[in-house]
Amino acid sequence: MEIVAIVPLDKRRSKVLTDEELTFVLYRGELRKYEVEEGGQLPSSVYDQILREVLFKRAKERCLYLLKARDRTEQEIRRKLREGFYPEAAIDYAVGFLKEYRFVDDENYGRNYIRVYGSRKSRKQIEFELRDKGLDREDIGRLLEEQPVDEREQILKHLRKKGYEKGVTPPKERARIAASLARKGFSFDEIYGAMEEYPDS
Repeated sequence: MEIVAIVPLDKRRSKVLTDEELTFVLYRGELRKYEVEEGGQLPSSVYDQILREVLFKRAKERCLYLLKARDRTEQEIRRKLREGFYPEAAIDYAVGFLKEYRFVDDENYGRNYIRVYGSRKSRKQIEFELRDKGLDREDIGRLLEEQPVDEREQILKHLRKKGYEKGVTPPKERARIAASLARKGFSFDEIYGAMEEYPDS
């Protein structure tokens, strides 16, 4: 393959682009070591060597660094590595390592996420956020069956916070409160049901 461009990212690192749409980052010393030059050829044997000796290890270390701050899903890890210009082969290697040692476990992530946010977010909002993080819709549904979200209690808590009083709060304010809850993913049936129940809960 041909090196079509070498783009400096900072004083130490450069992004390497090839005619086969492969992109990866090397340090200046690595560019010299593997004789990577703009306009030059990069034999597949040398690219494989770069993968094994540099990019696999660096991708794995980057993943472990990312997981120090907080748990992440496989999709989040892959997204971060792509943002760092790691080639797919290095991403697959690093994610395979994480899964083998259970550093990444999407189902466990989803279970913990529901445990933490189930008392603060609607079922719909949790479903949306977990799908955005790469979890499968069916898996999310199963996890939510295991740990149901008490939406009614969340709505009642919000009504108390807003000073809602059944039969006292003006219709316009009642509609505004309902709209704010709907934006959080609660259904109008649940919202108005809780409003009718309140304050007898």
